[in-house]
Amino acid sequence: MKNKLSILALAVAAAFPMVHNAHAQTNAELKQELELLKKQIQILTQKIDTAPGAAPASAAPATNAGAVDPQEFNRVKIKAESTEDAFDAAGFKGLKISGVIDPTYIYSSSQARSGFTFLNNFDGASGPSANGLPGSDAYTFDNSSFGTAMLDFQKETTGGNKWRLTLMPHKSAGSAYRAGSIVHEASVSVPLGDEKTRLIAGQIPDWSGYELTAANLNPLVTHNLLFDYTALTYYTGAGVELVRGPWTSKFLVGNVNQAARDANDKKPALVYRIDYAVNEFTGVGFWGGHSFADKATTPGRFDMFEVDAYYTRGDLTVQGQIAAGRHKAKSFNGGDAKWVGVSGLVGYKVTPRAQLVARYDFISNSKNGGGTFGGAGVDGRNGFGPAWEDDGAGTNTWFQPDPDKGVNRYALSVGMNYLFNPSTTLKTEVRMDGANGAVFQRLDGSYKKSNLLLGTSIVVSF
Repeated sequence: MKNKLSILALAVAAAFPMVHNAHAQTNAELKQELELLKKQIQILTQKIDTAPGAAPASAAPATNAGAVDPQEFNRVKIKAESTEDAFDAAGFKGLKISGVIDPTYIYSSSQARSGFTFLNNFDGASGPSANGLPGSDAYTFDNSSFGTAMLDFQKETTGGNKWRLTLMPHKSAGSAYRAGSIVHEASVSVPLGDEKTRLIAGQIPDWSGYELTAANLNPLVTHNLLFDYTALTYYTGAGVELVRGPWTSKFLVGNVNQAARDANDKKPALVYRIDYAVNEFTGVGFWGGHSFADKATTPGRFDMFEVDAYYTRGDLTVQGQIAAGRHKAKSFNGGDAKWVGVSGLVGYKVTPRAQLVARYDFISNSKNGGGTFGGAGVDGRNGFGPAWEDDGAGTNTWFQPDPDKGVNRYALSVGMNYLFNPSTTLKTEVRMDGANGAVFQRLDGSYKKSNLLLGTSIVVSF
């Protein structure tokens, strides 16, 4: 028996060499090695306790208690302790690293554009594509938060502090307002007395709606109209997060879509979200955002509300959202931009790997010539503003018969996603954007009521 256990101890010691440089190993490798070492120590300890003639664990060591070589046992134990120390010293304890890449192919009929959309900017640096239309680097429904690369670092320290840095080159939440910014989120969370009451601060992506930015968290290629046009992008400030049973509440005061305030701008914005988990399958959330600034400042005075809900059980997923808002003096005719919008999504898994998805969005946007948050106004690529009509002279000359009335917008998407392997998803989508008036501008200067988009992407995450 002694020989067998000695051989076992030697095998364990040989299988797990001393970690001389913890920085050369990954978090997962170190954690796996540590767990295996602890398991082997537990097995050896049990064998010592149950070996014939072994002394009780509470008794003093006897001269004949050597059912296993004590030197080899201690060596394995020391290896486990040193691995755990190296793991902690390298900063791996409480560290989680994840990432997503989603190269995307897009065809958009009005733009006569077809090709890959990947890591292009939101800063509009490419200039207009034709006839004053926003160029390929503008934020549009056919160049939204897809075609990205994201790297996310999360760290929880002793005491419960949480730290998060999410990098997304060219298409981060900050890049549309600070050209070149790769920071999507940089936030901290500090417990105030207990884990369920926390101080939160930093740059934080918008909380509204049922859709999220990362491609691996959305079933379709594109985002819904409310995500793209009626929501804020990010907040810079501080607030609190409260968890009370099924209720989770967050409140933050600071800047919206700004890293720092402009001159003569002192009034903060308030954003908040309250979620209620009805049960393990169903939840509902309420979000609001308000700026008390003067209309002349950026982003100016606004009030926005939104309610969203989800139901996920078995093969069925249902998500929905209702939003309403106004933005002071940001409409086409200079009045207040006002809107009401809805979005609904249904997904059904026809096989464990394949999901069929349909989504419908609608924005009522006729007030004051149209316009949503940020002053979309007249936008021939995105389809906002008053409708256009041909003057009938055969010269391709168009005019707006009622500049005080904007069009209402809709979008219908159908698609499928397929789980190729645990970390790879293939997506396809057919999307029809439309309006109740001709507002989508073609490259020849004419207008039509709709735009056809085809998209496909490969989403790889870890």
